[in-house]
Amino acid sequence: MRELALHILDLVQNSLEAGSTRVLLEIIEDSSADTLTIRVTDNGRGMDDATRRRVLDPFVTTRTTRRVGLGLPLIDMSTKQCGGYLRINSAVGRGTVVEAVYRHSHLDRPPLGNLAATVKTLVIANPDTDFTYRHQVGDAVFTLATGEITEILGDMPLTHPDVIVWLDEYITANEANLYGGVQHENC
Repeated sequence: MRELALHILDLVQNSLEAGSTRVLLEIIEDSSADTLTIRVTDNGRGMDDATRRRVLDPFVTTRTTRRVGLGLPLIDMSTKQCGGYLRINSAVGRGTVVEAVYRHSHLDRPPLGNLAATVKTLVIANPDTDFTYRHQVGDAVFTLATGEITEILGDMPLTHPDVIVWLDEYITANEANLYGGVQHENC
């Protein structure tokens, strides 16, 4: 995949298909450790150890709509090509944590892509999911929690056009603030 935002969409989609009602997406850019970490934590069905060991095989999938599952094998390959690794921790009935770590400065590391659009898409496409997004760049942190937003909105849904416009502007501005106020879609 050309940008990491596409991997993020796939990872969160896996969580949702596993029956998750809560998803935490974390992106941590640590220049002192030269790492970029993408972590998705969910409360879905989870996997037993045998399944967890097999999910990196592209010919293993739990989906019934197709016979191959390329998402996890592709991000695993991508991390390894960039001096990193993919770690999957899971327990049946307790959820899954997928952590992809890249060497931040690696020449072949794909750009993050348009995170504002990705997060907005995840929120409005899954309005009933308790979704939290946390992005840290050095000491700067931006967090968006749909539980807090829906509490403030009351009866107005996350899919209301005015809310969608606000989400886009809010996420875009806060993502830019992480990089010193400069819009930084392809970091």
